[in-house]
Amino acid sequence: MSVHLVQKHCVPCEGGTPPLKKDEAEILLQQLNGWSVASDAKSIHKAYKFENWKQAHEFVNKISDIAEKEGHHPDIALRWGSVGVTLMTHAIGGLSENDFILATKIDRI
Repeated sequence: MSVHLVQKHCVPCEGGTPPLKKDEAEILLQQLNGWSVASDAKSIHKAYKFENWKQAHEFVNKISDIAEKEGHHPDIALRWGSVGVTLMTHAIGGLSENDFILATKIDRI
């Protein structure tokens, strides 16, 4: 039996580790809601909507707390009423399981 992504924690990833292939990313994407894989399969992205700036900003702060605990940090675009989150593993230039683990944790906020 496999462990669901939300039960896992990010592990340090170093250069030389191959990034996930698009078909591998698509399998992990099935455990996420509303995320999409970039056409080059190097990142995943999701946009979140909020009623105002304050709610969006508070969401970003909560993402920051999780990212620090996991040691894996997303690219975040904060706008009035919305937050865009992009995940990729910069050390390998593509996707790793860490990106999907962090995505599940962000969705639980």
